[in-house]
Amino acid sequence: MNDAITSKLLPEVREFLSQGRFSGFAGGTDLRSSTGSGIDVNDPGSGEKIAEIDDLSAAEVNQAVEIANDAFRQASWAKLPAGERGALLHRLADEVERQKEVIAQIESLDAGKVESQAQGDVQNFVDTLRYFIALSQSLSKRKTLAVAGHEAWTVQQPWGACGFIFPWNFPFLLIGWGIAPALVAGNTVVIKPAEDTSLSAIYLAKLAKRVGIPDGVINVVTGRGETAGAALSENKKIKRMSFTGSPEVGRLVGQACGHNLIPVKLELGGKGAAVVFNDVDLEDTAEKLVGAITFHTGQVCCDATRWLVHENIYDEFSSLCVDKLKQVRVGHQLGDTTQMGPVVNEKQRQRILGYLEKGQAEGANCLLEGGVANVDGCSGHYVKPALLAGSLDNIAAREEIFGPVAYLTKFSSEEEAISMVNQTDYGLANSVWSKDLDRASRVAEEMIAGNSWINAHNVFAHGVPYGGINKSGMGGGVLSIETLMDYLRNTSVVRPL
Repeated sequence: MNDAITSKLLPEVREFLSQGRFSGFAGGTDLRSSTGSGIDVNDPGSGEKIAEIDDLSAAEVNQAVEIANDAFRQASWAKLPAGERGALLHRLADEVERQKEVIAQIESLDAGKVESQAQGDVQNFVDTLRYFIALSQSLSKRKTLAVAGHEAWTVQQPWGACGFIFPWNFPFLLIGWGIAPALVAGNTVVIKPAEDTSLSAIYLAKLAKRVGIPDGVINVVTGRGETAGAALSENKKIKRMSFTGSPEVGRLVGQACGHNLIPVKLELGGKGAAVVFNDVDLEDTAEKLVGAITFHTGQVCCDATRWLVHENIYDEFSSLCVDKLKQVRVGHQLGDTTQMGPVVNEKQRQRILGYLEKGQAEGANCLLEGGVANVDGCSGHYVKPALLAGSLDNIAAREEIFGPVAYLTKFSSEEEAISMVNQTDYGLANSVWSKDLDRASRVAEEMIAGNSWINAHNVFAHGVPYGGINKSGMGGGVLSIETLMDYLRNTSVVRPL
């Protein structure tokens, strides 16, 4: 790691990385690869190796599941009163908040995320955990049923060991979204982070042990998706499964869970639209959409990547966006002036460059070229923002690129805009931009997706369900009371009178 980057690291981060090799963590202790096989962990900004993780086998993943199930059956976690379990989880939330700068820097270095954005992700984890703790305190798990001739009630119980497979774009934030409701409900968890971004998950598991979370409640398995991830999704002793990632891998996880008759939640990709009407504040709307498409270098599943702009303002709006995108400062994620960091690895960079090439080959007009970005002193995976325009039949308008690339097209009427938004197999999130709130509400309700936003994009308020439909997911969403209920099973009890 070069000196300029090293000098920015907190002492705690240097100490953590000095371990060099990281294993999984299960039952309160390290879970190591029996073969010694490992995977390099690289800084996406510098391109340099910063650590190595164990590449666990299926047998070792299965061992972690056994540990999680044993902890559920034998430890007191599931039987603890909600207040006591919540108190322990509050300790974890408090400690994560105290360690926010440390965890954020680990996350930033590991995922290529701008450091200030990583700090926001860590705080979101804390807020999510506290939100679900508060929900659990007022939840009555026993409900009496009014049934003639019978004494009857339902009681809700945790499922057991729950499996989670997380992607590399928001490692720590998504862990919070996933495991917080499962833990407050009394389940134990097995976390499989992406092989590119496993370090913050390992740090969290050890932090949980430090604050007194019982051994075996939070477990982490490291390794490749096709081995460790597949083993977790295929394990018959997992009671619930959650996967966040691409539709292609989501299908495989869903297939494995379906074979084992295990409930599964799939949070998948998107090809979101932003509908911009001709009464908007052009400057403000352009600023916000440019901010959205460059946030974490466009590696956001619910991002607005199709910009549908009213024909009366199209030229002025697109020109404004080009000017703003040209001003975005690309640099190392720990840089003081960086606004957009690298993408996660070279494979992802080539994916983005490939879509730019294929989109133009199919006739897209290039409003802003994009391409490889050069950053002084760093040989990481950098790209420039890009804008394409043209027909929505273009491959760059149809398929998820997962980079700082937006695709523009014109519309002339409200009805046409709605039709264009819904010309996709995805169904995650869209937004509508207009001063006419009645029109904005109409359009928001007609867009076929799990989420619609008005005069904003990427809005995640605790208490509002967030999830996808169609190619973007199934099995429920996150961030709401419904999510907590997903991690409790019902038992009906009946006595004839």
